[in-house]
Amino acid sequence: MTAITAGQFAVLMDSLGPFEPSPRIAVALSGGADSLALTLLLQDWLAARDGKLLALTVDHGLRQGSAAEAAKVAALMRRLGIAQKVLRWDGVKPTASRQAAARDARYALLSRACEARGIFHLALAHHLEDQAETFLLRLGRGSGLDGLAAMAPVVENANLRLLRPLLTVPKEQLVESLRTHELGWIEDPSNTNEVFARVRMRRLLPELAREGMSADRLGSATQHLARARAALEVDVAAVLARAARPDPAGFLEVHPAMLADCAKEVSLRALARCLMAVGGSDYTPRLDRLERLHSRLRSGLGKGATLGGCRILARGSQWLIVREAGRSAPAPLEPGIKLLWDGRFELVLGRQRQKDCDPLAVGALGTAGWRQLAAGLSDAARRLAGRIPAAARAALPALSDREGLAAVPPLGYFRDESAAKRLNLCRFAPTNGLTGAAFTVV
Repeated sequence: MTAITAGQFAVLMDSLGPFEPSPRIAVALSGGADSLALTLLLQDWLAARDGKLLALTVDHGLRQGSAAEAAKVAALMRRLGIAQKVLRWDGVKPTASRQAAARDARYALLSRACEARGIFHLALAHHLEDQAETFLLRLGRGSGLDGLAAMAPVVENANLRLLRPLLTVPKEQLVESLRTHELGWIEDPSNTNEVFARVRMRRLLPELAREGMSADRLGSATQHLARARAALEVDVAAVLARAARPDPAGFLEVHPAMLADCAKEVSLRALARCLMAVGGSDYTPRLDRLERLHSRLRSGLGKGATLGGCRILARGSQWLIVREAGRSAPAPLEPGIKLLWDGRFELVLGRQRQKDCDPLAVGALGTAGWRQLAAGLSDAARRLAGRIPAAARAALPALSDREGLAAVPPLGYFRDESAAKRLNLCRFAPTNGLTGAAFTVV
């Protein structure tokens, strides 16, 4: 198999654009063959467009020698004239679900590094075999259409575009690219550890290929499913625009027509989007549980239900979807640093010096906090509180310091002028809103 050419790579990148003049792109560089090949391809692609590349290497610190490997990658980047930064995952490491925790930490570090440098594009080196493995793993878990569409070539969020230009490129082509440049790479021992399901699935690919299920055919299947997913998302967005009303206090009012007047697949997806927005989740609820809730809603909600960190209640002729307050863990707030708390609320403090102010933390108001607050509310705050259903109040974001409750922004409550001045922003901006960027198909 031949190395991927600059022309072939340009076609792949053009399908993910358009890009701004003189684009700036960061690449997640582990030092493995895939990410190193992508880094070299991006270097040439950007050089032809007066762009700039930044390689970001995450040192998870999970195994001995990781720091030395990161230093080796940094030395290679200096030799190749590519700007590079090592990002270290500090603090206590989890003992369970280490791969998932490491992945979340990696994306958080990469995202913050890009945001701090004003970089809007982050390139990832997932290739054809990665896509095939993802499809098979999700098939084994009973995933629906969303999961089986596997990884999207472009994922957009508020601050960053994740780019995967190599999803149709076999790994061997990337290896050949490195051989052409006479470059070696780092082999991560976890890539051969059969404790991990992905490694076991990788070992099955050659046998599956002999039965006609090659990585190329599995990759094609994900593209077909991606087109179906994208078409459904258009219908789901139209239903949600008519039937769901988000409130700045972090809850939803939903009209039953959302489930009554559309196909089951569309209404299931619309319901899942509502639960993800209020529950602050990255993932849809399990399909069997979602279908049970869907059936209950269609036949009459009755006493209410819970799913995905949410409570679903009848409110007149509509349904109310609110956050379960007990699911919301407190978190410290740092001046000038944006925090997405509870998967729902984006908060930013002003850049006051810490020594001038008590440290602030955000947590759920709770029923006890509401009772404490209610008696002393101003008329304006009381009007706001009257607009917010009682079931939604306990999960409101509440800011506290050493003196106690300092602010409940959705109620317009601030203990004093100083507390009001410290908060720059508090808004309902869930991890997964009702309608985010569509699943990209290229």
